[in-house]
Amino acid sequence: MTESETPLLDELEKGPWPSFVTEMKRAAKKKESAHDLLRQLERSYNDRIGHWKHGGIVGVRGYGGGVIGRYSDLPEEFPGVAEFHTLRVNMPSGWFYTTEKLRQLCDVWDKHGSGLTNLHGATGDIILLGAPTEALQPCFDDLAEIGFDLGGSGSDMRTPSCCVGPARCEYACIDTLEVLYQITMEFQDELHRPMFPYKSKIKISGCPNDCVAAIPRSDIAVVGTWRDNIQVDPAAVAAYANDGIDIQEEVVDLCPTQCMHWDASTKTLTIEDRECNRCMHCINLMPKALAVGKERGATILVGGKAPIVHGALLSWVVVPFMKMEPPYDEFKDLVRRIWEWWDENGKMRERLGELINRMGMRAFLKAMNLPPSPAMIRAPRANPYYFWDPEEVK
Repeated sequence: MTESETPLLDELEKGPWPSFVTEMKRAAKKKESAHDLLRQLERSYNDRIGHWKHGGIVGVRGYGGGVIGRYSDLPEEFPGVAEFHTLRVNMPSGWFYTTEKLRQLCDVWDKHGSGLTNLHGATGDIILLGAPTEALQPCFDDLAEIGFDLGGSGSDMRTPSCCVGPARCEYACIDTLEVLYQITMEFQDELHRPMFPYKSKIKISGCPNDCVAAIPRSDIAVVGTWRDNIQVDPAAVAAYANDGIDIQEEVVDLCPTQCMHWDASTKTLTIEDRECNRCMHCINLMPKALAVGKERGATILVGGKAPIVHGALLSWVVVPFMKMEPPYDEFKDLVRRIWEWWDENGKMRERLGELINRMGMRAFLKAMNLPPSPAMIRAPRANPYYFWDPEEVK
């Protein structure tokens, strides 16, 4: 690869930051597909248009998802990327690897593909970028030999993801790693065989900090929480005050529900826990003094998505508190009911949140047999008239 072939891409290597172009050039020294990828990308920058055709159907035996078809619309000019399919590989819970497994993974990909990877994609998968059609089945077979499976793609359950949870985080209210493993194993058919109106994502965060952005990015979000009081160590609170933290200004005044009171004369912090909305601000700022409660579980939310059809949506709370204990049957049953209702009523390419917007939260809760909760209300009702269903009137 010479500089004269990719002058526009060369500009992206300048400056103090790492550049994907540099890494692609390293791969291009060994793989013709990576070399042609750079050349086509340079052409796209010049033409100001992408030169990829719509995917098409490719895959491996027994799987409807996991492989994303990608073809160049300039195959004669760039034969190395005439077929440049992407494999989504199911990652381990919390993205924990041994170096041995990573080396095995890279050896398989060097053998069958371009050598280019993305660890990790937006959903969390291991992304293996660029393989010809004839390499897909041998690559999958070799991945299976080292213990890896394909993830989700298309109109199926996308690969679930979770934060590192109790493995490394003191705030975790649930075992996110075990929940993720159980969900992945339970819903293998839904993960590998597209059967839904559109994609369905499940993301699991161990606490309300929501480090995997479950609330804005998943159709079904599991967020660890607690339903008793925040644990307070009065001596540690006083120590923070003595060390220079302005608890009134930095903690109490920034509480979104104003549920805290600070007595500077006695260095006493009191919390009206019934008003707390679990924003985690105070705990994040004073982790030695405050801790999540002892009665722990999860809040279940639905309907989050990025803007595709009807714009971006944040999730709604539908179950304010659920105990998350193995084998997680209550949560699994709720997921099945949600999918059944969505599959029956959803239009093509209509995500769960868009369906709820169209049919109403009331219809959703009735189908799920869930009680309404004030946590579900976005704004006070403007219409003063409410009509009861005949079966609800005694």
